[in-house]
Amino acid sequence: MALLASTIIVPPALAAGPAPAASHPAAAAPADANPRLASVNGQDIRLNDIRQAIATMPDQLRKLPENVIIPILLNQLVDQKAIQIVAEKTGLSKQPDVQHQMEVAAQNALQNAYLSAQVMPGLTDDAVKAYYDKNYANKPGAEEIHARHILVPTEEQANDIIKQLKGGANFADLATKLSKDPGSAKQNGGDLGWFKKGDMIPAFWDAASTLQPNSFSQTPVHTQYGWHVIQVLGKRTAPTPTLDSMRDQIRQKLIQEGVQKAVSNAVAQVKIVRYGPDGKPLPDNAPNTAPAAAH
Repeated sequence: MALLASTIIVPPALAAGPAPAASHPAAAAPADANPRLASVNGQDIRLNDIRQAIATMPDQLRKLPENVIIPILLNQLVDQKAIQIVAEKTGLSKQPDVQHQMEVAAQNALQNAYLSAQVMPGLTDDAVKAYYDKNYANKPGAEEIHARHILVPTEEQANDIIKQLKGGANFADLATKLSKDPGSAKQNGGDLGWFKKGDMIPAFWDAASTLQPNSFSQTPVHTQYGWHVIQVLGKRTAPTPTLDSMRDQIRQKLIQEGVQKAVSNAVAQVKIVRYGPDGKPLPDNAPNTAPAAAH
């Protein structure tokens, strides 16, 4: 089920959210609610085509002034229409590989339309607030840690640094001198600032979370980046996040849940038969033994 869901493309308009009507006054209905803006070999491009293109764009691009975004999109649609017309004349649409691609595109469009119809009605402000009230409101925020680190290539070097720290060496000075951290932490004495669990790779977080403030790791911490010596400077519980700060994250979560539910409902309405390498049907709930696709 999870594999099936992951192969379905969530419609861009669904993932990005509905285009706010107020941000594009041109979308308000004029005397002709859907005027013709251009034609290519007699095939019209209308305002609704522009609206549909806007709906698939990221939020930051939707906020562009209408006198900027509409001419850009119109030129793109004109170019696309010209290419389609000329390509059709060449007979490309009759080539088997192109036909297959067109069939896949049509199938994806149908899947996306179904998912939009199933999920979009649930993406309401009330649904977002209900999710926030259940999962965040009146609950403490995440644990946060303020730490420094020194990153070196070998365990031997890390152990030598720990030995120097036990002898009274200054952590920030050693970080500035010895750390191989490519980021800004090296210039700041290894200071990583405040971070939450999901901000760090698990091995680093697990080691830091066991340390008390103003203490450093007594053994090197190994990650994919090398060997770390960690000093924890402080710990705190973050304030409860506000609804506004969590709105986009909650919306994405509701989309994921809605897509999973829509996929489950669709699968429940069809008959699925899986076949083994011998071409015979597999028993229900049998593991998929089909050979992996060649790469």
